[in-house]
Order: sequence, then C-alpha cells, then structure tokens
Amino acid sequence: MHRPSLARRCLAEGIATFALVFAGCGAIVADAERGGLGPNGVALAFGLVITVMIYATGHLSGAHINPAVTAAFCATRHFPLRDAALYIPSQLAGATLGAVLLGALWDGTPADLGSTVPTVGAGAAVAYEGVMTAFLMFVIVAVATDTRAVGQAAAIAIGGVVALDALFGGPVTGASMNPARSFGPALASGTWDDFWVYVVGPILGALLGALAYVVARRSGPGETPA
Repeated sequence: MHRPSLARRCLAEGIATFALVFAGCGAIVADAERGGLGPNGVALAFGLVITVMIYATGHLSGAHINPAVTAAFCATRHFPLRDAALYIPSQLAGATLGAVLLGALWDGTPADLGSTVPTVGAGAAVAYEGVMTAFLMFVIVAVATDTRAVGQAAAIAIGGVVALDALFGGPVTGASMNPARSFGPALASGTWDDFWVYVVGPILGALLGALAYVVARRSGPGETPA
C-alpha cells in the first residue's frame, strides 16, 4: 500500500486533533452550559472521539493525535524526527482551531472551553498526568508495534484507556494526557494556569509507557521474539 505524503499525513493529524478538542472539550462546554452529561459522559465523549478518529486516520497518519505520543515514538525509534517536526505543529493547529470554533459557536469562553487546570498541587498533577499517559502509551505501543497484539481492536483499546483515564483523572487534572488537547483551549480562552503540567507530565509519561512496553516485550531464554 502506498504511504500518503507527509503533507496528507499532517492534514490527517490536524483533522483528528481538531475533532478531539471540538468533541471532547465540546462535551465539557455543553455539560457546563446545558447539563446532562456529567463526568462520565465527558469521559465517554473523549474515549469515543479517539476511537473513531483512530479508525478514520490510523491508516493515513498512524493516528498519533498527541505530541507526547509522537515524541515517545521518536525516542523509541519508531518514528522519524523529520516527520515529528511537522506532525506536532499540525496537532497543535488542529487543537487550536477546534477550541477557537467552540468559542465562536458558544459566544465566549464557557467552562474555559474545556481548559485543563489541576485541582491538586502541581507535583501531584504532574504525577497524575504522567501515570495516565504512561497507561495510554503502553497500550498504544502494544497495539501499534507488536505483531502479537490484535490489530483490529487497536482503536477500541486506545479509546478505552482514554475513557478510563478520564473517569479517574478527570476530576483531578482534567485528564489531558496530551499537550495539544490542553494547548488549544488554553490559547483560545487565555487560561494558562499551570499549563506546563500538561506538557511535562504527558511527555514524561509517554516516554515511560513506551519504554515499559519495550522492556516487557523483550524475549527471554526459550521465548520467541515478536
């Protein structure tokens, strides 16, 4: 199968990240303004949009939809740095467009357009974001790089871990796990409180999750390599 050009792959990343912010953060805004979703509904919205976007763009761009994921793939030599240098701006642009459109449609910045602001201290917030992103990246690396994993269920597995993280981490940090997801609403609403948490935590967590799976999959004596 012919691989799409880098420009088309970046476009797919931008569209997918736009959808993540518009649907996921849109659920936060809609719940704040109209009610009816609650934390569980918001978590489900994030999990579902990730699932459908992986199905829609996975065969085009690999569906990173997250600068931390892209950085971790680079660090583990699964993705070229040259491509990452364009993937990440595309993700940030898509997230920003999603947040800006939400602000235009809702006439202002209700619920800060889904901006992530921790409800605990910065250290604890970094730890939460790191652990949640490590869970996410561990699953991503498993289904994306290991031939023993069930490939057709990849989108469901990844969307499931996003929803799971959002269920227990949403009330604590907003369960971002994604610098782009936090950047777009922060820029559009001007909400930069502890924004660094959502850069440092996810990147460190993604690196930890990727390395953990590399160690876990290594073949020992008598085992067959993947």
